[in-house]
Amino acid sequence: MIRTATPADLPNIMAIENASFPSDAWPESAMAAELESPYGRYIVAEDDGRLTGYAGLRHLPGGSDSDVQTIAVAAAERGRGLGRDLLKELLDTARARNAKEVFLEVRADNPIAQRLYESEGFVEIGRRARYYQPDDVDAVIMKCDLRRIA
Repeated sequence: MIRTATPADLPNIMAIENASFPSDAWPESAMAAELESPYGRYIVAEDDGRLTGYAGLRHLPGGSDSDVQTIAVAAAERGRGLGRDLLKELLDTARARNAKEVFLEVRADNPIAQRLYESEGFVEIGRRARYYQPDDVDAVIMKCDLRRIA
């Protein structure tokens, strides 16, 4: 089940965040602010009461684009399509907020995520050198034109 995240989900979100991104996890205070922001929508996936993944989107009112802030799936749940389900829910949210394009950044050393995004209509539009610190990993900037996909 996918539902809108609440502040009560923060400890479980942070557990997945820290396990998924050990060297560059978001600080808890930043994630808490995202959950409370009126400009975002964070969602969580649950299975039998366990949080198995989360994702977030930012969209400013009146804007024509949205940004995927993060997607993470618990290690034991990967490879089952949950990341795709979370991404599709974010794209639906972007459409509902009248976005025409959705942007994201993904680590250049994460080909699995890049293939997921490409399969859902994202294309690479640029790179940010050494964006992910302290690992010195480039960010691949991707864009999805919602007007071109169903």
